[in-house]
Amino acid sequence: MNAIEVTLEGGEGLRKGRLEQGDVSLLGGLITETPLVRRVDARGFRILPGIVDMHGDGFERHLAPRRGAMTDMRAGIASAEADLASNGITTAVMAQFYSWEGGLRSPEFARKFLSALAVTKDEQLTDMRAQLRIETHMLDDYPDMLALIAEHMVGYVVFNDHIPHKRLDEGRKPQRLTGSALKSGRSPEVHFALMKQMSAQRDLVPAALSEFARELIATGCLIGSHDDNTAQDRSLFQAMGAQISEFPETRDAAEAARATGGQIILGAPNVMRGGSHAGNVAADDLVREGLCDALASDYHYPALRQSVGKLVDQGACDFATAWALVSEGPARILGLSDRGTLEAGLRADVMVEEIATGRIAATISAGQVTYMQGEFAARMLAN
Repeated sequence: MNAIEVTLEGGEGLRKGRLEQGDVSLLGGLITETPLVRRVDARGFRILPGIVDMHGDGFERHLAPRRGAMTDMRAGIASAEADLASNGITTAVMAQFYSWEGGLRSPEFARKFLSALAVTKDEQLTDMRAQLRIETHMLDDYPDMLALIAEHMVGYVVFNDHIPHKRLDEGRKPQRLTGSALKSGRSPEVHFALMKQMSAQRDLVPAALSEFARELIATGCLIGSHDDNTAQDRSLFQAMGAQISEFPETRDAAEAARATGGQIILGAPNVMRGGSHAGNVAADDLVREGLCDALASDYHYPALRQSVGKLVDQGACDFATAWALVSEGPARILGLSDRGTLEAGLRADVMVEEIATGRIAATISAGQVTYMQGEFAARMLAN
């Protein structure tokens, strides 16, 4: 499919940290300074770099809207892509678990998802990539994880630990044990025993995980940690080479990440809620303090674009700074130097926003239209 060749003229473009009236031209899947024969009136619209989502699991509801309802993963991926495009996302990192928790988080589902993502690659216009979220206490699975990462060339791995160690140490059963056991396909007794077994080997984890991290880094894989709670947690992961701190739960953890040269990813839904649903540090406070390098959709794709408006309205930062948190910042962390801004020579990843309503009018990924509606669509089709 050929990329569109067009000059969007008279729109409000975001370039070099400023919104300015001017033209944006797209040619051969790239941004160009060359004015083109085909010109479309973009007055009344804002031309912005496409959104780069570093971590999102909203695709799960498309792949398995209810337990047992997943019949065609290819159709689910197509549906997830449509959701991404309608929210201005041109690059999406799909955060897939590899966890003892089972269900959509199981190793079996991870393998199926990665295979489906691979076989549909030629059908995708949005740049859809995989992140593997591995549970650190699954020591016996490390070789299988490495093989899976290599097979599918997964470029981003994050360390999680969802074992309820405190309750187990106190001799108490985890909350909602029966429900989580049912999701895993195990009996509550077997599920509980598995958690206790993994928690009991926690002293073996640091050394094993450090070696695992070294092997990942040797393949060029980015690694990070998820839900850092203390400065010590972050420092330990940083020492392993896990440069990225996803959704730190406390200011101390975020400050430790900044002090040691790590990158901080915060959840856009946290910004929209005005705080974490779990009572953790508020993302907008960390943005104000300069303790954020990128925002991610987490579980809700619309929150990325919405969070930009919320940050500006609250005076946390100006528009250009806020938009960089969903475009240039995540692109830089992911090592994607070919996108994130509207500079000539970069990928034609563009989101068009109607200024009067704030609605997304179009999304263009590498020059391919992935979403378009309303007055902007009428103007494009008329030319």
